Amino acid sequence: MLETDKSLIDAHIGGDKEAFGELVRRYGDSVLGYLVRMTGNREQAEDFFQETFKRVHEKGHTFRGERFKSWLFTIATRVAIDALRKRKRQPVVSLNQSAGCSEGNCDELGAVTAANCCDPAREAEMAEQKEQVRRAVEQLPTKQRATLVLAYYQQLSYPEVAEVLGCSTGTVKVQMSRALRTLAQRLPDVSGVAK
Repeated sequence: MLETDKSLIDAHIGGDKEAFGELVRRYGDSVLGYLVRMTGNREQAEDFFQETFKRVHEKGHTFRGERFKSWLFTIATRVAIDALRKRKRQPVVSLNQSAGCSEGNCDELGAVTAANCCDPAREAEMAEQKEQVRRAVEQLPTKQRATLVLAYYQQLSYPEVAEVLGCSTGTVKVQMSRALRTLAQRLPDVSGVAK
């Protein structure tokens, strides 16, 4: 029988090292994928991943309720937003920044279907469209980006996104609408990639 997240946190607080490892196994890939999308930089995302789970380890005793995933993504979001704010104050350009995600830890917008997998021209076009979408998402204001990534990539419901971001469901809807409108303006030629 699978243990609940709450029972794993309780076991972790009680000193069970295996319980914390199980939480990392359950949620590690999705947290890392989220952070890669938030930062646009795999190395930075890995640093934020470490900081996120460090805070979970240190603050596990503060977890109340049944929605561990929302609590975890709240921590990850705070780690990313705090660092992104600092980065805005001190702009840095990375010359070795990866355009995609490796090791299958995060999904790209869109997917190459079996019908076009053997067409190199189509594959190149799809790769370019994905890159355009990735860059456009990176340029969104932080709250819009967080809303979009949590709702679209992490498939959290609007109420869950609201809980993670500490705002109302109405605010989430407004942020999502603004993000989608901005993407539509910046990506008028990219059709079907975000489906």
